[in-house]
Amino acid sequence: MRRGTVPRRPKRGLNLVRREALTFYILISPWLLGLLLFVLGPMIVSLIVSFSEWDLLSPAEFVGLQNYERMFTRDPLFWQSLKVTAVYTAVYVPLELAGGLVLALLMNQKLRFLGVFRTIYYLPSVLPGVAFVVLWMWILHPDVGLLNTLLGYAGIEGPRWLADPDWALPALLLMSTWGLGRTMVIYLASLQGIPQQLYEAAAIDGAGPWPAFWRITLPLLTPTIFFNLVLSIISTFQTFTSAFVATDGGPLDATLFYVLYLFRQAFQFFNMGYASAMAWILFLLILALTLVIVRSSGRWVYYEGERP
Repeated sequence: MRRGTVPRRPKRGLNLVRREALTFYILISPWLLGLLLFVLGPMIVSLIVSFSEWDLLSPAEFVGLQNYERMFTRDPLFWQSLKVTAVYTAVYVPLELAGGLVLALLMNQKLRFLGVFRTIYYLPSVLPGVAFVVLWMWILHPDVGLLNTLLGYAGIEGPRWLADPDWALPALLLMSTWGLGRTMVIYLASLQGIPQQLYEAAAIDGAGPWPAFWRITLPLLTPTIFFNLVLSIISTFQTFTSAFVATDGGPLDATLFYVLYLFRQAFQFFNMGYASAMAWILFLLILALTLVIVRSSGRWVYYEGERP
């Protein structure tokens, strides 16, 4: 070693950074592999298949935009399925947001046996989808169903529900309210996170329950409303189980949801190219609606701590 030279120290900090980065990538590698193999990979394949005609048995044949052209110009059932899904979403999403909020407000009160009531309201939302649909098929049976039996005691002749084209979709909407407990729990967690000092200050200023709700509770719940709104739109546009089990899209295609029709094209008619094109249209539609909600959230979503 030469005189006057300073010995070099090992770059321990850099080595530590590299080890941490390596550990990070090793730990997330299962998720990355899952993303590539089960999400991004199938999406890329389905995009390629959407420009072809393929029945799973013979080689795929490239047809360009024919699947998309057929979808928009020569397939009335596509528009029927989109209409049914849009109507269902337009009715159910506000119903879920409002109903879940009302239940959460009730479950946030100081009542006896409150834990029991919370469990009762939340339990249906964790039941298997097929199980609760079968249960509701019995409730809505036109002849021996529980609902029409109760209506008969009141002197009211109940409709044929799932067997009537005019009542089948409203019956599925009624059936879907069974799962409001999921939204209720999310609202309830948000309600319990609101500082009580705000309500105490409002009470000192003479504000009653309704002014406190509109001025404190609702603004502080807007992030949760935004979250539930996005999730609800995504889930309702992918409605499948209730229609598949209860009505199979009938009667007269009154409950032919978009994903159910996509399923038919893919696994009943083996039109995998057409089904892939439908899947991408659904993806773009949900993406567009989500982006609209996100872009508009700055006008109505309030985050605690923001400057007015």
